[in-house]
Amino acid sequence: MQLTEIKDKINPKLYQSLQQRNLKELRPCQEKSIKSGLFDGKNLLVCTPTGSGKTLVAEFAALDSVYNNIGKAIYIVPLKALANEKYKEFKQRYSDLKIALSVGDNDSDDSYLAGYDIIITTSEKLDSLIRHSIPWLRNVKVVIIDEIHLINDEGRGPTLEILITLLKHLLKNVQIIGLSATIGNPKELAEWLEAKLILDNWRPVKLKKGVYFEGKIEFEQ
Repeated sequence: MQLTEIKDKINPKLYQSLQQRNLKELRPCQEKSIKSGLFDGKNLLVCTPTGSGKTLVAEFAALDSVYNNIGKAIYIVPLKALANEKYKEFKQRYSDLKIALSVGDNDSDDSYLAGYDIIITTSEKLDSLIRHSIPWLRNVKVVIIDEIHLINDEGRGPTLEILITLLKHLLKNVQIIGLSATIGNPKELAEWLEAKLILDNWRPVKLKKGVYFEGKIEFEQ
């Protein structure tokens, strides 16, 4: 799918931003997500390989909501280091928007976040914010959960599961976008999220498997 094919479906600011990044053709998971209701507020669970373009699917949802004055977006990542990395990327890429990073260990309501468009945080921090009954939560329309397969992790999984349950209960019309390169039970998770499942095996670089021995690699045929 060419970018020009969705020009009339997206906000002009978003289209201009994509053009400035020299994006001309959408990748398979991006096309499938759009056809599955990405711009119609549908929940999506995107399970595709690393480098396949999942993050841009999430950006589409967040920016469509912000640029069209529908509501804020929250981007959840599992680690502080990833949150910092994502924050730097978004700040550089979308300088016209107010991007916030909230990963502090302090148990506070971070009331200043009310003035931001996109908030990047961890599941533990967002759980803490919700327990402070943050008033700006009602203005959130898109929630992106990166590495959502960690819901099966013994340590962090319970917090993430409870967090998603709370968000679904508190925000009746929220759009949830789950991202992962590997999930053992994607169909079951998609059903629980009430999301459309996006599966695709396309990757930018072909994956090969081989054995390295004495300076040589023998690849599987």
